[in-house]
Amino acid sequence: MEEMEEELKCPVCGSFYREPIILPCSHNLCQACARNILVQTPESESPQSRRASGSGVSDYDYLDLDKMSLYSEADSGYGSYGGFASAPTTPCQKSPNGVRVFPPAMPPPATHLSPALAPVPRNSCITCPQCHRSLILDDRGLRGFPKNRVLEGVIDRYQQSKAAALKCQLCEKAPKEATVMCEQCDVFYCDPCRLRCHPPRGPLAKHRLVPPAQGRVSRRLSPRKVSTCTDHELENHSMYCVQCKMPVCYQCLEEGKHSSHEVKALGAMWKLHKSQLSQALNGLSDRAKEAKEFLVQLRNMVQQIQENSVEFEACLVAQCDALIDALNRRKAQLLARVNKEHEHKLKVVRDQISHCTVKLRQTTGLMEYCLEVIKENDPSGFLQISDALIRRVHLTEDQWGKGTLTPRMTTDFDLSLDNSPLLQSIHQLDFVQVKASSPVPATPILQLEECCTHNNSATLSWKQPPLSTVPADGYILELDDGNGGQFREVYVGKETMCTVDGLHFNSTYNARVKAFNKTGVSPYSKTLVLQTSEVDIKKLLAVAWFAFDPGSAHSDIILSNDNLTVTCSSYDDRVVLGKTGFSKGVHYWELTVDRYDNHPDPAFGVARMDVMKDVMLGKDDKAWAMYVDNNRSWFMHNNSHTNRTEGGITKGATIGVLLDLNRKNLTFFINDEQQGPIAFDNVEGLFFPAVSLNRNVQVTLHTGLAVPDFYSSRASIA
Repeated sequence: MEEMEEELKCPVCGSFYREPIILPCSHNLCQACARNILVQTPESESPQSRRASGSGVSDYDYLDLDKMSLYSEADSGYGSYGGFASAPTTPCQKSPNGVRVFPPAMPPPATHLSPALAPVPRNSCITCPQCHRSLILDDRGLRGFPKNRVLEGVIDRYQQSKAAALKCQLCEKAPKEATVMCEQCDVFYCDPCRLRCHPPRGPLAKHRLVPPAQGRVSRRLSPRKVSTCTDHELENHSMYCVQCKMPVCYQCLEEGKHSSHEVKALGAMWKLHKSQLSQALNGLSDRAKEAKEFLVQLRNMVQQIQENSVEFEACLVAQCDALIDALNRRKAQLLARVNKEHEHKLKVVRDQISHCTVKLRQTTGLMEYCLEVIKENDPSGFLQISDALIRRVHLTEDQWGKGTLTPRMTTDFDLSLDNSPLLQSIHQLDFVQVKASSPVPATPILQLEECCTHNNSATLSWKQPPLSTVPADGYILELDDGNGGQFREVYVGKETMCTVDGLHFNSTYNARVKAFNKTGVSPYSKTLVLQTSEVDIKKLLAVAWFAFDPGSAHSDIILSNDNLTVTCSSYDDRVVLGKTGFSKGVHYWELTVDRYDNHPDPAFGVARMDVMKDVMLGKDDKAWAMYVDNNRSWFMHNNSHTNRTEGGITKGATIGVLLDLNRKNLTFFINDEQQGPIAFDNVEGLFFPAVSLNRNVQVTLHTGLAVPDFYSSRASIA
């Protein structure tokens, strides 16, 4: 019965109903609470004035809700009558159970009468705090509303069932357990309160005191008060008006108020409505039973989800551990190869050291012997051995000249680990649906009119077939390596257009695309052949136009002029890369110095995509650069500074960068003159133009340029 408690509480005070009355909207209120929320209305809206004008048709007149704002939807806390200047605004309060109520504009006059008998202000209005329906009371006031005796009985039974031990009703603070009940006073007493408030003398001596349990039973068996007519308080209800849906007395029928209405016996309608309520409760009971079963199902699902989660997590951990074990085994194998290479190099170098040491000892001994022979003063003795010594010296010298002083082994390890395919596979490692809920999507169609190449970039566009009904969750674009090799994934996502940068110049690529959803992947589209920009054979130059890449730049980099001009907001050096990467051909670009303050040392060159962006270019092993101030320049790679060269830059200077991937070298120019020797050799792979600078420098990029004339002529001769 605990769920029923909210049905038994008044929406105004939040406590159990006390003397509840029934409003015409079928909601209930305590009689005292109903009086507390009365509001006085203008004279023109009274029932008497409405009846006088012929507009009144019922005992309860509902206000025009279009003229009245009883509560604020914006939760402003105030309600007022919108059409009457004389009606004061009334603060809006909330009851303990959260329902918005309206106290009277002024306190009711002091009276010694009960709430039902106390006079009601003229032209009073009451608003239901639950449905917000308003009505104006007639001359009977609150006495015109029927009392809900049934609700009172339900509350009494509920409170008695909730009381584990009957408590004294007169204790001021913590009620003690009752020991007796007075049948005449209908009050439960503890021993101290009985001695103080109900002494066994005088008129109270004749009262009958019984044990609390017996008093509870007598309360239950006491006859319930009979409901009387609200219009004729001395008459009991005996009939039921079907049209008005309310009990009436015989006097109501005789006075003609219900004479033309259909009336039935009160007992018969009581049984009929009880039957109808029981039938309605049967349907509601079935729904409640289904809801309970559904809650059990949901709770079982929670338990099952937790169990499945633990099992799935264990499976996932086992799979990932297996991958880690496989990776560790492969790591051990690769380390073994590195150690083998390491031992081989050390053995070769140590053998050469031993061999060279022996020869050096022999050579030194021969030299010392020859010097001692030269000191001899015997000509004939000297000439006897001089020819042989001269031949031995020449023979020993020739032995040192046949590559003996060249290392047989380099210090570099001729091993390169390509982990990018594995990293890509790890990044794409994801869950797949075990059960197919729908078919795979249709094969995408490449839109040839929107596919194109520019420099060493390719843009591809595709779409789903017009009549396709299966949606695609995404697409996978694949390209080969430009030499007819294996396809590799270059894009996975929901977009239907993709630009691929960093391709080889003067190369032919094959492209294809497929769609996927939770069920699986579609077949591949038709293969599209793409040709990147051609190379000028005479100049060995692949013409390329590009700008700086905002996406790869440090956050302090400031770009302008369509990303061709760059500066920085920081005093520290920051790196920005070009949008285009190069792996083949000869490429030349220039940068002009627009601003040069306080003699900074910007750096220019090339870098890998993962170069450090918050230090000077060339500080790590991912960049090859020349940094220059107003007097001289240096080449730098992996924080190694080489080839100091006189000649610096000022405002208006031009720095040229020549990347020759055919010869695998990098050269720099200042104002059309080569700056120092070839800066770097053996440069291979994919390189991006790069610049590092601080806030004291601003440069502008110029691309699509020819290489310097002397280099072109030298390359053509070679």
